[in-house]
Amino acid sequence: MELKSRTKKLKLDKPIVMGVLNVTPNSFYEKGKYTEVDDAVARFDEMVKEGADIVDVGGESTGPGSKDVDPKDELKRVLPVLKIICKKRTKCWISIDTYNANVAAAALKQGVNMVNDVMALRADPKLVKLIKKEKVPVVLMYSKDDSGRTSRKKPKYEDVVDDVKDFLKKRIKFAKEAGINASQIILDPGQGAFISMDSAESCKILKRLKEFRQFGHPVLVGSSRKSFIGEVLDLPIEERLEGGLACATAAILNGASIIRTHDVAATRRAVDMAWAIKNS
Repeated sequence: MELKSRTKKLKLDKPIVMGVLNVTPNSFYEKGKYTEVDDAVARFDEMVKEGADIVDVGGESTGPGSKDVDPKDELKRVLPVLKIICKKRTKCWISIDTYNANVAAAALKQGVNMVNDVMALRADPKLVKLIKKEKVPVVLMYSKDDSGRTSRKKPKYEDVVDDVKDFLKKRIKFAKEAGINASQIILDPGQGAFISMDSAESCKILKRLKEFRQFGHPVLVGSSRKSFIGEVLDLPIEERLEGGLACATAAILNGASIIRTHDVAATRRAVDMAWAIKNS
């Protein structure tokens, strides 16, 4: 299995790591945000050295308590960084974390390789046409909310895994009917507040992650520093590294292809070790 973006290819014969590069002042993880261009570029370089296969650049926080960001402001945050890092010609792919078509279009023009859409193509009809036209991969992520503003709700699922699978099945069908090739689709079942503020629901997703492979698409998991880790371990966000590594290990053992993380170096090691165990 591999990802294709225009003329570039990224093999998925073993799990890959996606580093998080937030260039927004209200990121939920204080140490994971880089509002100055030089700092953001330096962190990109650092993540590449630490083993990131993809770096996901985002200019809008979607966590609980976040506020809407005007697309023009989102562009002002991400474009100066993208203009620099896209010219570095590293093997590392660059992803834009947005559900806005204008932001995605400007990012792709700079040379970005893929789009990470937390709204699974529900927010902007123009983004669907853009993905089809540009022939780049897109992440379809589950979110319990109908907007980019993630709530602190604890929905009552009959079966959280079945409900998330049903959602993703519908989004896959929508994408394909819109002309997006199956090989462009990546699935993210969601974690933390995107699923529920009840930690048990996120844990169930990880435990039964293999079920999401039935769709035939790569599965991405982003547990890093999330609220459910804090709830389980009773720890603040700054002390959730080990919990995130445990989640990454569980995800790899249960079929994940991509791990999204704030902590690239440690996660790279955990992912490689989990892969060795799985294939021993």
